Amino acid sequence: MFNLILFGPPGAGKGTQSEKLIDKYQLVHISTGDIFRGHIQQQTELGKKVSQLIADGELVPDAITIAMLEEEIAKNANAKGFIFDGFPRTVAQAEALDKFLESKNETVTGVIALDVNEAELKVRIAERQKVSNRADDAAEKLVKRIDEYFTKTIHVLPYYEAQGKLTKINGVGEIETIFGNVCKVMDSL
Repeated sequence: MFNLILFGPPGAGKGTQSEKLIDKYQLVHISTGDIFRGHIQQQTELGKKVSQLIADGELVPDAITIAMLEEEIAKNANAKGFIFDGFPRTVAQAEALDKFLESKNETVTGVIALDVNEAELKVRIAERQKVSNRADDAAEKLVKRIDEYFTKTIHVLPYYEAQGKLTKINGVGEIETIFGNVCKVMDSL
């Protein structure tokens, strides 16, 4: 099974590249953000908790995130593999993912980090906000989410780098060029 972590700050292009990867490699996309938004729309008990955390610009606690992720993997037991988008966000989550995959006799195949500078991220998310009207893209929350990435989440990269699983790709440029670079990495794993 192919297990890819697509890593990058909010607005780096993870969702855009994931769509293209799904088509080419027939992987199942697991976006913790999409899972959270689904629970929020359905107004589940978990959705209400997640909604408040997201509204405050906070990360959802590891235990909730991991349980939801495991549930999504179980729903797709016959998948060729998964693209993890927005997860893991902490070293503890990375360790929990490794432990969970190990219990299934699987591992993380590779990690692709899309490098995008802060100024470009703000432009992209402002454009995305106009189209999707996502509450978590509002200007004041955006600053907090980007700061959260660059102060906390980015520390997950050395964890995977130490395992020899990390590849960084320039996430600025034409979507197709970036996708070509992502595919080169995918095909080498």
